[in-house]
Amino acid sequence: MIELTLHNDVAYVVLNAPEKMNALDEAAVRALDAAYAEAEAAGVRALVLRGEGRAFCAGRDISAVDPRTDDVQGYLGGHVTALLHRMSAFPAPTFAAAHGACLGVGLGLLIATDVVYVADTAKIGSPFANLGATLDSGGHALFVERLGAHRTLDLIYSGRLMSGAEAVAAGLFSQVFPAAELADATVQAAEHAAAGATQAFLASKHLVAALRDERLGLWDSMTAETAAQVALCDTADYREGFAAFQQKRKPAFTGRP
Repeated sequence: MIELTLHNDVAYVVLNAPEKMNALDEAAVRALDAAYAEAEAAGVRALVLRGEGRAFCAGRDISAVDPRTDDVQGYLGGHVTALLHRMSAFPAPTFAAAHGACLGVGLGLLIATDVVYVADTAKIGSPFANLGATLDSGGHALFVERLGAHRTLDLIYSGRLMSGAEAVAAGLFSQVFPAAELADATVQAAEHAAAGATQAFLASKHLVAALRDERLGLWDSMTAETAAQVALCDTADYREGFAAFQQKRKPAFTGRP
């Protein structure tokens, strides 16, 4: 079950199927996509994603899958890829609180989130060799970029799972917290972002995506940064930020274009 709550310009999306470690079947992927679409339509200024129970998301729900008739292309190439595109392009800062198992599609949800905080108890990796399956949902790209080819294949061949602390030390995700502190830390970060200059955050989000996906070099990235700064000059938050600085007060950003 996917739950969505909107409060004070923040959307809270919860994977709430703890009995199956929040594994996602096709219907759940569609429901999660719909939750993000609803949050986007509501115009929130930040979003938090988390899972109930002892895991963030154990990946695809294969409990009822017959491998002889499994439509992998439809599930991954269709529904999951579309969801991850929507998540990655969400027009506000997004945050995930990840604990326990973060595997397969669950790892993909984290890759498609702007800022990921993990519990020290998190388990991250590719334990799919025993299924005769491979890592999916962007996992190869994340691991190779951050870990290099050798460590990536070592994780895949061995099936070893990294802890949250290992994942943060390796540069996979942002910060690690004790499990009991994870949710509060993530919510605080989202609330702080929701009160900030949303359009400036989105400019940086787009620049980071271009650097990652288009491999912009130094000078092209500087050109893109300049264009973004020029566009921000026309926003109310830009004018408010300058006024607050000059008047030595805290800015009151609206987040509007």
